Amino acid sequence: MGSMRLGKYIAHAGVASRRASEQLIFDGRVTVDGQTVTDPARDVDDGNRVTVDGDRVAPEKTVVYVVNKPLGVISTADDPEGRKTVVDLISNEKRLYPVGRLDANSSGLMLVTNDGDLANKLSHPSYGVAKTYRVRVRRGSPLSKTELEQLAHGIELEDGMTRRAEVTKTGQREFEIVIKEGRNRQIRRMCEAIGRDVGELQRVAFGPLELGRLKEGTVRKLSPEEVQSLWQNVAEPTARVRAGSKPKQRGNARTGRGKTR
Repeated sequence: MGSMRLGKYIAHAGVASRRASEQLIFDGRVTVDGQTVTDPARDVDDGNRVTVDGDRVAPEKTVVYVVNKPLGVISTADDPEGRKTVVDLISNEKRLYPVGRLDANSSGLMLVTNDGDLANKLSHPSYGVAKTYRVRVRRGSPLSKTELEQLAHGIELEDGMTRRAEVTKTGQREFEIVIKEGRNRQIRRMCEAIGRDVGELQRVAFGPLELGRLKEGTVRKLSPEEVQSLWQNVAEPTARVRAGSKPKQRGNARTGRGKTR
């Protein structure tokens, strides 16, 4: 391994997220070759002895899992109420971080990794990583063109206007939506804003990865090539993803055919 900044080194060791790792350094809990270091930008490599609270740490090989989260499973690393979490579905001793959140009453694709830096970048809206959801609204009249256009063009929520989205009607009360942000309960709140109540919500794609035929409650470890494709999605914060940007002409997250409507 080449040299890297101390904060990133500790995050890659699976100790904590990048931000939390930097806080450990600021708090004086990290030493390099026996000396306390409080600068997260300090360069270190495999030749240095790095400790956190006296325990030596070293970056571990990045692992990323794709999980088909069932309803009722919590999308955090642990739960104070003792409910099953998405991390509980994985047989792995490494410290793992769920990438973003998915409501307990939503299902589908979640990523879990031991790389806190990767998890933070994939979750941060400035990187604009696309996430695709299948949505079914509850009883009522069929979804109208006007309602779908509202969702696609942006909805004013209490925390601001949503970015443009790609929306495809797939049934009378069903649609797919691709968003590049991840506010709390965003899709449910968008639907509520147009007078619709979500009955089912499933994430079917995250960046370049698709849920495919992965069975509910099961886990698959990503190949090195798939992990690299995730890093390519967060190579740099993107200025092209901002409120008001025009969505691509795309109707199906897997085929690329069709168009926003």
